[in-house]
Amino acid sequence: MTILERFDMPDDLPGLDRYDAAILRALSEDGRMPVTELARRVGLTKTPVQARVKRLEDAGVIAGYRAVLNPIRMGLAHVAFVEVRLSDTREAALQAFNRAVRAMPEIEECHMMAAGFDYLLKVRTGDIADYRRVLGERISALPHVASTSTYVAMEAVKEAGL
Repeated sequence: MTILERFDMPDDLPGLDRYDAAILRALSEDGRMPVTELARRVGLTKTPVQARVKRLEDAGVIAGYRAVLNPIRMGLAHVAFVEVRLSDTREAALQAFNRAVRAMPEIEECHMMAAGFDYLLKVRTGDIADYRRVLGERISALPHVASTSTYVAMEAVKEAGL
């Protein structure tokens, strides 16, 4: 089940009702929607919608607002997924790896895995030559990296945020 599908079942969302779910659905589609339009869409007046949005922000349900950039239009069309195996998986090694990954703008996503490898990275670069450089000079030099395996994406069929 996706986050958007959860909005269709507000009873399953602790502390949220159908109006909250409708607000979240509308803002996830257009975070710049004026409050008056949001109120019209959810069937409430402006003041209670503003209060609900503030409550959802304060509770951390709405984590923030951002512009969704088109990476292809920005010259970052190449996507690779990288399995990373670490030589050390003690907590200090994991934390060192995590800190270093957060500092690399080419790494769009990083997930610790319960698999035959330790991390899965989503890496976005301009082309395969850029990727080769990033892999050889940056990813392989991250703390405790023992080995990597790369899978190059040919097409994004579904991608969150785009």
